[in-house]
Amino acid sequence: MLRRSLTLALGLVLAAAVAVVAQGTASAAPAPGTYTLVNGNSGQCLDVLNFSTADNASVIQFTCTGGTNQRFTLAAQGSGFRLAAAHSGKCLGVVDASTSAGKAVQQQTCNGATSQTWTLTQVGSLYRVINVNSAKCLNIKDSSTATGAIAQQNSCDSVTSKHWNFAPAGSTPTVTPTPTPTPSVTPTTNPPLPGWPSANGQQAVPTTISVSGTLDGGMRRYYGTGDLGSGSQDEDQGPIFQLANGATLRNVILGAPAADGIHCMGTCTLQNVWWEDVGEDAATFRGSSASQTMTIDGGGARLASDKVFQHNGPGTMYIRNFQFQNIGKVYRSCGNCSTQHQRNVVISNITVTRPAAAIAGINTNYGDTARISGVTIVNDPSRAVVVCEKYRGTTSGEPTKIGSGADGVNCIYNASDITYR
Repeated sequence: MLRRSLTLALGLVLAAAVAVVAQGTASAAPAPGTYTLVNGNSGQCLDVLNFSTADNASVIQFTCTGGTNQRFTLAAQGSGFRLAAAHSGKCLGVVDASTSAGKAVQQQTCNGATSQTWTLTQVGSLYRVINVNSAKCLNIKDSSTATGAIAQQNSCDSVTSKHWNFAPAGSTPTVTPTPTPTPSVTPTTNPPLPGWPSANGQQAVPTTISVSGTLDGGMRRYYGTGDLGSGSQDEDQGPIFQLANGATLRNVILGAPAADGIHCMGTCTLQNVWWEDVGEDAATFRGSSASQTMTIDGGGARLASDKVFQHNGPGTMYIRNFQFQNIGKVYRSCGNCSTQHQRNVVISNITVTRPAAAIAGINTNYGDTARISGVTIVNDPSRAVVVCEKYRGTTSGEPTKIGSGADGVNCIYNASDITYR
């Protein structure tokens, strides 16, 4: 009888241990300290939107930059931990202390509440971050891989968007996203792009919006009306936004009609900007300084009958972490501007889904350069998309196409920089 009781007890202990392993190991947690939280599904970092120090500021995922708004201090609190943003000292908490699935996670003044208290359950090398008040997991909405997708709480399960890597501050904050299991059915020949963001309201724009400093659109959709609402391909129509030298525009969706998109009048930055239907051009780089830069980081553009990004002034344009669908060219250095310049473009980590004609078009007679890496071209079995086109630019009339392909001087890339799928 004693042996049977011992056997039964050991069996119950073993079953409990197996259940703990199945759910993750709650006792294994990182040491208190400052960390960057990297999502196991997208590989992007948890981020307080726009470096805000205000209560109730949105928390999103964003390209890992190492910024202090992507660093969170883990410290003991009650039955778990608190996570305080390094730049503001405010804590991650659930809006209105809600216990409902789908409620947003925000930055809040630290008060020790259970809705600001989290436990960590280890899953392999990653962690579930579980709210003590609701017993729900820190998650990215809709398991999105898009830059700017919001953080929320949701029921805990095995979905990898609810798994987080705690990378010590100052280390390289990376995680390899868990691959999607191979489907049991034959995939389509043109797999869909990751989900585009949903608009958080919309605003009609009858006259160009001038931006100096930083404008955060909060994922609102802006579209042209009146003089900006014709939907034409007129080269002389105005833009929806005009950015002064040094300006930043982030978290914006441009709907249709989009007029002439965005004009950058000097050094500027576009972060997480999306064009649902490109008008004449998505964005045009103007200005007059050879040292100016235009950085386009995160977002997407589709339905561009010609080029997406137009470079008219001098300087260097950076295009990275971006997706394109159904376009002409990703980038074009102006072929016939009345004043010509040497122009440079650096393109990295982009996805282009056909139809598409070319990645970059440059004027070699003015010394233009295109440095290209990390390009994925989708649905192009015949390799029809030209990576780098070379032109002889002019100040009047039409430029002359003179060739294409890598040359190590103007078109700078290797075959390994281009992936087809």
